[in-house]
Amino acid sequence: MTEHDRSDDTTARTAHGHVQHYEITVRGHLAPRWSTWFDSLDLTRTSDGTTVISGPIVDQAALHGLLEKLRDLGIPLISLATTPTPDTTDPERP
Repeated sequence: MTEHDRSDDTTARTAHGHVQHYEITVRGHLAPRWSTWFDSLDLTRTSDGTTVISGPIVDQAALHGLLEKLRDLGIPLISLATTPTPDTTDPERP
């Protein structure tokens, strides 16, 4: 596999060049101050004792960096999913 072949696999951008949005669910409740540590992504505490870290992540390297931070902090990962990317060009959107 050449570097050119790998370029499509290593980007988190969608086919239209938009940055991919993710939802990462971790065990435990993280304080809002952790948002800065996680590149200002949104932190949402849920009633089941987990925290959802969500927002745009520019590429696979940034995603892996965020996952490494979770690992290094000993925060258990529950799930990782892509979410629909908001279309900011939609004239109907408020």
